[in-house]
Amino acid sequence: QIMGETRLPRHMFLWCLSAIYMFAFASLYVQIPGLYGNEGVLPARWQLRVSGKSVVEQLKDSPTLLWFGPRLGLDTQQCMELLSLTGALLSLMTLALPVLRDCRVFLVLWILYLSLYQVQTRDNLLLEMGFLAILIAPMKMPWSTKERLHDNVTFWLARWLLFRLMFASGVVKLTSRCPTWWGLTALTYHYETQCIPTPLAWFAHQLPVWFQKLSVVGTFVIEIAVPFMFFSPIRRHRLAAFYMQVLIQVFIILSGNYNFFNILTITLCMSLLDDQHVNFWLRRYMPKTESSMDTLCSWLAVVLEIGTYALLGYWSVRYFDLQVDWENKSISSRTAFTYFEFNGFLKTVTVPSIWIGVLSLTWEVISAMFKCACVRGVLWRLWNTIQWAVMAAATVSMFAISLVPYTYIEYDAHSNLWPGIRTAFEATDRYQLVSSYGLFRRMTGVGGRPEVVIEGSMDRNTWTEIEFMYKPGNVSAAPPVVAPHQPRLDWQMWFAALGPHTQSPWFSSLLHRLLQGKRDVIRLIQTDESQYPFSKQPPAYLRAHRYKYWFSKPKEDG
Repeated sequence: QIMGETRLPRHMFLWCLSAIYMFAFASLYVQIPGLYGNEGVLPARWQLRVSGKSVVEQLKDSPTLLWFGPRLGLDTQQCMELLSLTGALLSLMTLALPVLRDCRVFLVLWILYLSLYQVQTRDNLLLEMGFLAILIAPMKMPWSTKERLHDNVTFWLARWLLFRLMFASGVVKLTSRCPTWWGLTALTYHYETQCIPTPLAWFAHQLPVWFQKLSVVGTFVIEIAVPFMFFSPIRRHRLAAFYMQVLIQVFIILSGNYNFFNILTITLCMSLLDDQHVNFWLRRYMPKTESSMDTLCSWLAVVLEIGTYALLGYWSVRYFDLQVDWENKSISSRTAFTYFEFNGFLKTVTVPSIWIGVLSLTWEVISAMFKCACVRGVLWRLWNTIQWAVMAAATVSMFAISLVPYTYIEYDAHSNLWPGIRTAFEATDRYQLVSSYGLFRRMTGVGGRPEVVIEGSMDRNTWTEIEFMYKPGNVSAAPPVVAPHQPRLDWQMWFAALGPHTQSPWFSSLLHRLLQGKRDVIRLIQTDESQYPFSKQPPAYLRAHRYKYWFSKPKEDG
């Protein structure tokens, strides 16, 4: 019942991460001129001003290869384009050639993306996973060892990151005191108010309210309770957790355009698999021999599994007051606990969850140590033991510093951390090795989806709307499918609509560039310039209105 080897899931993890790197670099590359170019919305040279400091001091302040641009005769825009194009090509080669899925190649990809991170929209999860890939990936060139006995140790970090991501995402929905999450009505707003909906979001929005509320209950169960199964010694627990996590990510992908974020999360879920299950997918059946002890353990595992799922069901019914309404063919639900009770739960489980992680990691480290001790030949045993010691130390260090952002969810656990861990976190924070997470903390657009609409005019009498390619504007247009591309300007327009213009200082710069008729910025709005109403002559005047948008309702005939 204990998970077996993870060679195939590791290969899948590295292959998927290579593909995501390619999407990330390519998506950024095509937007650099309009966003960060010399005539873009926010020129990168403004953020990286050359000062009298040495290169070492500049790298300490902001670790990016862009500082070397002037020394190579390149301005900041050209250097960004060079780095992103190099990253896209290298990740494409890594995707196609298994020999390039090497720890040093992933180190280069991570450095390239970290360099671009300093001036672009934050992608913390990709950076953290990219650094983990350096520890997980083998050293293949110029030689390759068939087996690395410490692989399960470093791959465990992906499972710990998945736990932090999902558990924190579930917790913050309730600690934020958002009334829609507490009232289980969040999904009745989510589909029409999210950043860039997909066409299927309209259909999801039409589902009955009782089903939307039940879906919120399912979200809380999958994000708060199920992650503890990631560390279960029972193999089928982890596999069940894998399918539940992938299920919720697939639903999010179908209903919303969140670039490559959900693909990253599914990639992390690979850490819950083993070779045996991947071979089952591939229809490669491995012969098994079971002793009477194995049969006994198997039956015991089945009993524990049934008990776990029964507890999950019982807690769901009790704490969300689930009741079947046979007449209306629906299931009613409500939150049957208070904010203070949930805070008490959080105080109870946060520290034990850390110790569960410690025990799980200790098991992986000791198992790998015993494998090293069983290697034949003194020199090979010594070499494997050295590798094990280095990688185990790196894994323990990453786990330790990750406790700082993880415990942000609970004050007492955070304040009781050893000061040495805080010091290590502060020393490495600029490299974004670990981050805190919390998705969909509060539901926006409860009174209608706010949307900024820009209009241009030549005479201040006749105004023409400037439509964006992806964000809602024209009410007759269906929502698009954009992922894994991330249209950053459309995303920022969504954030701009949520608050006053003073919270989005870049917006004035956008209007200024449109008044100037800058082609690079116009291509962010419409790649086909014939669709841009002022392609021949820039507008003399611009104005912006904030509108409220709602999804249309089904016709009476269905």
